[in-house]
Amino acid sequence: MTDDHDAPSHLRRIRSFVLREGRMTPAQQRAFEMHWARFGIDYSGKPQNFDTHFGRQAPRVLEIGFGNGEALAWASEHDLGRDYLGVEVHGPGVGRLMNALAARDAGNVRLYKHDAVEVLENEIPPAALAEVRIWFPDPWHKKRHNKRRIVQPDFVALLATRVAPGGLLHLATDWEPYAQHMLEVMEAAPAWRNEVGPGQFAEKPAWRIETHFERRGLKLGHGVWDLLYRCTPRA
Repeated sequence: MTDDHDAPSHLRRIRSFVLREGRMTPAQQRAFEMHWARFGIDYSGKPQNFDTHFGRQAPRVLEIGFGNGEALAWASEHDLGRDYLGVEVHGPGVGRLMNALAARDAGNVRLYKHDAVEVLENEIPPAALAEVRIWFPDPWHKKRHNKRRIVQPDFVALLATRVAPGGLLHLATDWEPYAQHMLEVMEAAPAWRNEVGPGQFAEKPAWRIETHFERRGLKLGHGVWDLLYRCTPRA
């Protein structure tokens, strides 16, 4: 067996997700057959021209790990002046969202079914994004799994190269230890400035709707923490 330290770096990288695909419903499967050509972007490992994908120039918002797509569908419908990119590895959620987008003939959403880190590293050009949203990522609550959390110093440094100066990073979680971890990582990140003041969590912004997932957490007594950070201009 190959020693992990001798493997190429892209194989050594710790994944922030476990791919439990689950069974897609017939409707979700049909979504890939009928709507992927319209809404999907096939991962190529090369920088994309998103003006071509969307047919226009507009500010772009990236949502990482959109789950069933409820929040992304709502946001894109109520913010038609901006384009939305969604990245999710789980097929059922991608299929569900594509059906919702097709039902309203959405024109400002494109989706990846791929690892978000690889999409950011290889497909999104520098300073191409106006905003990044990471809402309720897997908290990996067991201590031995904390290293799998997506919000880590190297990751937020990568985000800073893909977000335009002055652009926004919006994080949200219902797991308090992860909220504190996010705050520590972001406060130590030189390329990001806390929108509401050093060391502070933000009030829930109006643009983040309360989803089914969040309501379930609230019923279980979970709190919710939002963090808003601006990308600082680079020399």
